[in-house]
Amino acid sequence: MVKAVLTDIEGTTSSIAFVTDTLFPYARARLAGWIATHPDDAAPILNDVPGDAVETLTRWIDEDRKETALKTLQGLIWAEGYADGTLEGHVYPDAAEALRRWHADGLSLYVYSSGSVAAQKLIFGHSNAGDLTPLFSGYFDTTTGPKKEAESYLRIAVEIGLPVQEILFLSDSVPEIEAARGAGLKTCLVDREAGAGDAASFAEIAL
Repeated sequence: MVKAVLTDIEGTTSSIAFVTDTLFPYARARLAGWIATHPDDAAPILNDVPGDAVETLTRWIDEDRKETALKTLQGLIWAEGYADGTLEGHVYPDAAEALRRWHADGLSLYVYSSGSVAAQKLIFGHSNAGDLTPLFSGYFDTTTGPKKEAESYLRIAVEIGLPVQEILFLSDSVPEIEAARGAGLKTCLVDREAGAGDAASFAEIAL
């Protein structure tokens, strides 16, 4: 029996295009200015960035690198955009409806994304479906471990406090699904584009 749902964000609950075409360019354009105007906040993050910080971070954005320092910095920049209404998080209607239904049914909901925990809370807290953060019991990011390694999912199961077989992981990424399955979690590959996965939307996921 599934007692908890652990979901990815990009391509799963939310559009990949929103991340690549809206969030990434927003942070890229404001990166140098934010660092210059927030030196105290930026300093501890930049300790983990080699070379010229702005050049390195910009290259990481262009390469879609899953570096924790970059994800932390992006989250701080996006926070300002969400706060002033410039940004609104995208969540698919079927995902929002299913998350609300599962929460009402007593399931515990968690997020595991390469984006920082702060960024995860922003996209769900300022979403086009309203504030969805009350639905979630916890959030995990790359500080827990790489999403393509089974050990990361074992750590998450320990944090959640449930046997791995009682946790369902949702993602659009085959390597992530394979890693979670290798750890013993139940999995569902959500393939919104080709519909070749286990489900084409959250509406097709049977718990």
